Amino acid sequence: MAFALRWKHENGRLIGIAALIFTALAFMFFMLLYGTATKRVSVVVDGQETVMVTKSSVLQHLLDDKAIQVGEHDRISLPLDTKLKNGDAIVINHTSPIQLTADGKTVTLYTTGKTVAEALEDLNIQVGELDKVSPGPESTLASGADLKIVRVKKEVSEETVAIAYDTVTQNDGNLLKGKSQTVQEGVEGSKVVQTEKVYEDGVLVSENKVGETVKAESVSKVVAVGTKVPVVTVLSNSSPNVDEITKSGVKFGYKKVLNNVTLTAYSAGAASTGKDDSHPQFGLTYTGTTVTEGRTIAVDKNVIPLGWWVYIEGLGFRRAEDIGSGVKGNTIDVYFDSMSYATKFGTKRGYTVYVIGPKKPTVD
Repeated sequence: MAFALRWKHENGRLIGIAALIFTALAFMFFMLLYGTATKRVSVVVDGQETVMVTKSSVLQHLLDDKAIQVGEHDRISLPLDTKLKNGDAIVINHTSPIQLTADGKTVTLYTTGKTVAEALEDLNIQVGELDKVSPGPESTLASGADLKIVRVKKEVSEETVAIAYDTVTQNDGNLLKGKSQTVQEGVEGSKVVQTEKVYEDGVLVSENKVGETVKAESVSKVVAVGTKVPVVTVLSNSSPNVDEITKSGVKFGYKKVLNNVTLTAYSAGAASTGKDDSHPQFGLTYTGTTVTEGRTIAVDKNVIPLGWWVYIEGLGFRRAEDIGSGVKGNTIDVYFDSMSYATKFGTKRGYTVYVIGPKKPTVD
């Protein structure tokens, strides 16, 4: 007994090492036996399942043995260095490249989708309700196909704009015909206009009015239009004087006063009358008198009777002896000997003229 205990004590370390080596050899044998054991695994390629019996211990070896190609961008459910076990399931999906243009750039993506809709879902690409996808969602995608997404955005803006007022006319029997008078000033209204703008990839492609709301109604401008026909007074020698006045030291009565009269000037030459000094009627007025500076004027004979005298504020007494094609209404053409002075005289407005009669007033 003492010998046995002594032997065990002296050789215990050797016994332990031997036991450890035996255990390792047994494990390696077991693993070798397990690795080379026949296994049944399920391989699903693009949705088609095949149950395979194999002695391969690593997934890559199985794929090589069965000539199953897995590209760089294909999707496989387990890493290629996975140790195979009986009952394992491997899912492989082959992808195809597409050229996607969206959001301002073009990229190559790889998808398992066979249609546009499937590819968008597979790649988790969000498409808005208004976005345009080309080709359409149900279109089949070939390898390398182009897929384009146009981002569409709608915005509604509001703008306040003016509403123009109308002009309404109404007859006024108290206003002379040909005259008009504003009775009520027009006032612009305002409205809010809603405009829808459509943008494609940030570019404005359409703009349409979608609604409007009136904030303030416009107020029409009202204009009274005269319908009163003026009573035409035909002046004659028997017409009574309306008043008396003293001008340039001479007191005289007048039968009519003309306000805002326009004065122009002419001479006897061809530039004014179309007649030169060889013409038989050169220097003769419409009434047959000889034109005389300081006396002769041309008038509208319906306003001032021919042969009558008038007093023009700032000029003095003049006699209506001539007419002219451009002398109408409250216009008087004043005769001057010098054509250059007549030209310099030009047109003058705002004169007051007193219509006197056939006789020139004199100092009593």
